[in-house]
Amino acid sequence: MTTMVTTTAPATSRTGWTKYAALLAKVVLFLLLLTAFIWPDLSGIKGKASTARLVVYPIGAMILPLWWFGYGRAKSKLHQTFPWHADLLLTVPWLGDLIGNRLNLFDTITWWDDAMHFVLWGFLTAGALTAFLPRGLTRGLTAFVALGFGATAAVIWELGEYVAFVRHSAELQTAYTDTLGDLALGTLGALLAGLIVHRVRRTP
Repeated sequence: MTTMVTTTAPATSRTGWTKYAALLAKVVLFLLLLTAFIWPDLSGIKGKASTARLVVYPIGAMILPLWWFGYGRAKSKLHQTFPWHADLLLTVPWLGDLIGNRLNLFDTITWWDDAMHFVLWGFLTAGALTAFLPRGLTRGLTAFVALGFGATAAVIWELGEYVAFVRHSAELQTAYTDTLGDLALGTLGALLAGLIVHRVRRTP
């Protein structure tokens, strides 16, 4: 009995802080979205498909809870309880992008956009893999799934950006080069996420 308590306590503690971190991230995200709706001129996303972001970001942050309570809780074979780690990873990209725009980092720091495509796509892919990918897959297969998800998500994002605002903005002149770079960085971030998820899952 003593051994069991010693073994499970750290895991329980990690789940606890991850739960509160995920909830806090969602609260901050929705507060920022609310202020962007009320004061669009101060949001940092005005002229950057703000309406689409106000719709897509809440869906992105809530897709795992909605799936879990509508379907996964009863039929998921991957998790016995709600996967808070995956939920946090899936929330961070939307929050990170919104904070970056609110602080005007995308327009004032030349490398910020590139870094965010690499880092945030890594978080997004890690969250999706943690939530939905079965354990026990080989490193190669995990990386293959990560590439498939990450590259597909990156293409959808770039298409959405183009339709929503790039084609009508001054960014159109450099859009081709920027899009290629964003796709490459997002795909590399997804690949790294797949390798990290595989390594973490192998760690006792």
